[in-house]
Amino acid sequence: MSLQVEKLEKNMAKLTVEVSAEDFKAAIKKAFNKNKNRFAIPGFRKGKVPMYIIEKEYGAGVFYEDAANELMPEAYAAALEESGLEVVSRPEVDVTQIGKGQNFIFTAEVAVKPEVKLGEYKGLDVQMDSVEVADEEVEAKLKEAQEQNAREITVEDRAVQDGDIITLNYAGTVDGVAFDGGTAENQQLVIGSHTFIDNFEEQLIGVEIGGEKDVEVTFPEEYHAPDLAGKAAVFHVEVLGIKEKQLPEIDDDFAQDTTEFDTLEEYKNDIKEKLATAKEEQAKSAAENALIEQIVESSEMDIPDAMVDFQVDQMVDEFKQRLSYQGLSLEQYVQFSGQNMDALRENMKGDALKRVQGSLVLEAIVAAENIEANEEDLKKEFEKMAQMYQMEASQIEGMIPEEQKENMKKDIAVQKAVEFVLDQANVTE
Repeated sequence: MSLQVEKLEKNMAKLTVEVSAEDFKAAIKKAFNKNKNRFAIPGFRKGKVPMYIIEKEYGAGVFYEDAANELMPEAYAAALEESGLEVVSRPEVDVTQIGKGQNFIFTAEVAVKPEVKLGEYKGLDVQMDSVEVADEEVEAKLKEAQEQNAREITVEDRAVQDGDIITLNYAGTVDGVAFDGGTAENQQLVIGSHTFIDNFEEQLIGVEIGGEKDVEVTFPEEYHAPDLAGKAAVFHVEVLGIKEKQLPEIDDDFAQDTTEFDTLEEYKNDIKEKLATAKEEQAKSAAENALIEQIVESSEMDIPDAMVDFQVDQMVDEFKQRLSYQGLSLEQYVQFSGQNMDALRENMKGDALKRVQGSLVLEAIVAAENIEANEEDLKKEFEKMAQMYQMEASQIEGMIPEEQKENMKKDIAVQKAVEFVLDQANVTE
């Protein structure tokens, strides 16, 4: 393999990788052996057709694509190592020469980690909000716990009231015509939750079990389905059943039944402490972010677009993961929100750029201050993970490859840089 590296504008580089004709020939042979069972040619048993017959029948390049896919990952990895470049994007690959008896040549355009000219990062001014927990916040948390421990009681002797959980059938029409997604059976709805559009839920108050009602609503102007946006609709609704929430009394018994505390006062104190801790973490995080923004503004770096695009890819993957916890796919979200993937990615670009800028300046501070993560730091991280997954720290450590441990050390060093900047700052409340 031979390599040529061409530096391009804005921290981009073009790698031209040349693989010998002998290696390409071997890759073709491997592609043939992998795919020969797919070819059926009269006069030959399946899987027994000679390669030259297949090439004659389907063209000389029948195995070129598979051969190229076989060669490129290893050749690209070797080229990266030889180049010594710190690549921060996926490669844009283009095959420039391919053919039997020829060297196989491809190019890969990549973004290279830009150099950072650090601005001032010591002695910066930052405000950190003071932390106070109001009694109302504690009561709100108690109310949440009360709601979570509520019982659902079937109601048979009254009409729908605010706060009820009802089961209903509905069929919607616009101008007398049914529309997609406008019909459902045995649907549950909490009256007052504002799950349904407009004043749909309020109109069902007073309807008896088994009762029917035509509910008139108007779709919002910004509704995700353009053909329904701003239009008036009628839903014919049948109330099948009613349940009401029965809330437990908030007292010592409630604390004993739902927590590890013996009294309500102990439970309240614990809630207050946890709220205070959460607020302190939020205030600290906000101050850290404000400091990083100041450092970014005073620093200089030429960030390649491909690096931002790569960060967007990661953010899309993170968003996809969060949606999966809610039982949604990314495709469903895009459909429901009325967006397309291009618009979604475009909306993420601003935050992606901030993430890239923040990471670059923090890595530059790590280098400037010789900040390192030691084995003790790594051990603490394993202990946190062990607590999270209810395992032994030694088990966690044994499961993680050395390469990942090195990446963990880099992440810890970056977090130490954040703490360093905060320690060096002039903090006011």
